[in-house]
Amino acid sequence: MAEVKKVPAFVHLRVHSAYSLLEGALTIETLAKLAKADAMPALGLTDTDNLFGALEFSEKLAGYGIQPIIGMSIGVDFADRAVDERAPGKPELQTKRRERLALIAKDEEGYGNLMALTSSAWLKNDGTAEPQLPLELLASHTAGLIALTGGPDGPIDRAIAEGQLPLATARMDALTKLFGDRLYVELQRHGIADAKPIELELVSLAYAKSLPLVATNEPYFASAGDFEAHDALICIAEGRYLSEDNRRRLTREHYFKTQAEMAKLFADLPEALASTIEIAKRSAYRPRTRKPILPQFVTSAEAGAKANSEQDRLEAEEMRRQAEEGLAARLAAHGPAPGIEVEAYEQRLAYEIDVIIRMRYPGYFLIVADFIKWAKAHNIPVGPGRGSGAGSLVAYALTITDLDPMRFGLLFERFLNPERISMPDFDIDFCQERRDEVIRYVQAKYGADRVAQIITFGKLQARAVLRDVGRVLHMPYGQVDRLCKLVPNNPANPVTLPEAIAGEPKLREERDADPLVAQLLAMAQKLEGLYRHASTHAAGVVIGDRPLAELVPLYQDPRSALPATQFNMKWVEPAGLVKFDFLGLKTLTVIVRAVELLKRRGIDLDISALPLDDRPSYELLSRGETVGVFQLESTGMRDSLRRLKPDRFEDIIAMVALYRPGPMDNIPTYIARKHGHEKVEDLHPLLTPLLAETYGVIIYQEQVMQIAQVLSGYSLGEADLLRRAMGKKIKEEMAQQKTRFVEGAVKNGVGKSQAEFIFELVDKFAGYGFNKSHAAAYALVAYQTAYLKANYPVEFTAASMTFDMANTDKLGVFVEEARRLKIKVLQPSINASGADFEPEDGAIR
Repeated sequence: MAEVKKVPAFVHLRVHSAYSLLEGALTIETLAKLAKADAMPALGLTDTDNLFGALEFSEKLAGYGIQPIIGMSIGVDFADRAVDERAPGKPELQTKRRERLALIAKDEEGYGNLMALTSSAWLKNDGTAEPQLPLELLASHTAGLIALTGGPDGPIDRAIAEGQLPLATARMDALTKLFGDRLYVELQRHGIADAKPIELELVSLAYAKSLPLVATNEPYFASAGDFEAHDALICIAEGRYLSEDNRRRLTREHYFKTQAEMAKLFADLPEALASTIEIAKRSAYRPRTRKPILPQFVTSAEAGAKANSEQDRLEAEEMRRQAEEGLAARLAAHGPAPGIEVEAYEQRLAYEIDVIIRMRYPGYFLIVADFIKWAKAHNIPVGPGRGSGAGSLVAYALTITDLDPMRFGLLFERFLNPERISMPDFDIDFCQERRDEVIRYVQAKYGADRVAQIITFGKLQARAVLRDVGRVLHMPYGQVDRLCKLVPNNPANPVTLPEAIAGEPKLREERDADPLVAQLLAMAQKLEGLYRHASTHAAGVVIGDRPLAELVPLYQDPRSALPATQFNMKWVEPAGLVKFDFLGLKTLTVIVRAVELLKRRGIDLDISALPLDDRPSYELLSRGETVGVFQLESTGMRDSLRRLKPDRFEDIIAMVALYRPGPMDNIPTYIARKHGHEKVEDLHPLLTPLLAETYGVIIYQEQVMQIAQVLSGYSLGEADLLRRAMGKKIKEEMAQQKTRFVEGAVKNGVGKSQAEFIFELVDKFAGYGFNKSHAAAYALVAYQTAYLKANYPVEFTAASMTFDMANTDKLGVFVEEARRLKIKVLQPSINASGADFEPEDGAIR
């Protein structure tokens, strides 16, 4: 017998997720599970004022086999009230929320209009109030949109509630004119006092205007039992106390009702239930992920008019030209690394260029190289590289990075691997004070409407949610503070409240002894992890090939001049945008100030051309005198340096990589082997050259890749996949990789048991192996600061103190260091010229 498909009784069209900040208490994952549990065919999201979760909701719901319906709830200004109704003398009107409509995208054009509307509402908002749309702006963006009249917060309901039926009628007429048969009169039944008379007027008005009714439930939390915790969330949002009477409240009925519950609730108006199914059928569109869309790097006047394939060809030719000319300039200035022929550089460059072109990334390299070259041409300090990008010779040739990857054995495949398709990602450090100049250049080049930052969302984590809920419960500050301090503080791996309660007996004792503490912990656990606020990512910038609002919705952080995407880092790239990281590094600012001070003394120092064998620099490091030295100034690091006594640049790279939890257990072995106190153990003669630099200790991810290549015949691309598998510890994949590794090693004459031993050893190290490209780039900055301090301590100390003038603790450390170096600090206030510093007799210059 054929299975009878269940006919849906109702579709939720007005759900609020946690992206309705400090208002919605439902994560998108929770929404998907609730809908699945009730066999709902579709679900509509209308978060407050935004599309923050649109793409995530679309993908997550589709993954659960549920049709996602994308919309939003947003304020609309009808500009139809008398001026005196908004006067300062009527605070009760001022505190009301915006009169809101619910807008739903029925097709792709409608989704585009949703993005345009929310972007405009945020970008034109000064941050002092909820964003809203002028009616005339809405009027120009109604195509493809279905409108719901907004329920109790809607413009029709509000007018009726205020006894202004003519105003309600006029507004209904205005909306009908805009949306025609795409306007639905929204009915909600949440047990609100005085709602019944308003509903009767609404129904009469809808019948009089021949407009369809639609039943909605506006859920903000999962079940009726979550009401108290959600009420606390509203108080957190508005800075109120739970005990206050005159504040915004929802009802216990604002939970995620089942289809059966909604069918029963609106049994007297079956047409309103049927409209939810009708709207779901009309709203078949959902946003999808897409491949990265790079802005065109226009290389000639004709390029902009060419087809994509021709543009690709032009960019490939331009990248090849710049890379070949750049490598020739690098080799002319610095020469090849010892023992490496020029032909090897040329062969590797040709190989990298070929891979980059095949992966269609020349435009990305050209864009990054362009703004870095601009920065350098305008004397804006740029870091030597960061992350795996330092392993690319093309990047070195294009001056994106300043570290010769051939000289330090850095691997291109760790950065870009045709066997693991992913966007390249250069993290670029700029002088902290001038980073914004580079972003302004990018805006000017590609268009201000095509460049934006990326939004981030702060969460209510364990301690924060305890403090927030404790405040709205009016609990004594000291009591809440004491409870918070019982929750372990580990920013790298935050402890959740359930984990803290399970692991801390005193928390359980307080909970069991005091009902108010029990209430605090219960509420806080329900709210933990929800989004608290929106801000912008410290470094991420996206550049589009068209106005960004055509690809993603935009947001305006009132603390930033640059707009931001409404999708966060996780979802902005699947939306088709390419991220560029513009990081501010204060050390670069310190370096440039020190160089400027030296120039005033007639010393012209090229910081990018320092010899890497400067004896005073290594002597300073060996003494552990590294206050102010990048990456090397912690107490533990200074102790390690004193024991290590580094005498080569490779030692600095190793220390940058090793000084982290886990790997630092290998520091004593590295030091003992360097000084001959422990014998270097060769795993196999084939591996000796790969591990000689680190005395047989596997430190770098690149070494893991090379071991697989040399011992087992992996290509470097395959070896990169092995490295990733080892890092993720996926059992099935690891079993396959072990078989592949051992079989390849046996073919190379390695005994099976030895091959298995080496695999297990490499697997152990790979779990915390560090990216050598990143370590080497940061080691170079560390060396540059050590060089300045060892050879020009007055200027380096002056520059360091000037930067940290506002940080009294840090300033005190530098004052003590200046005294130790016999540098006289003439005044407590330091100016940027360094005039307040001079060496005492006998001080090192």
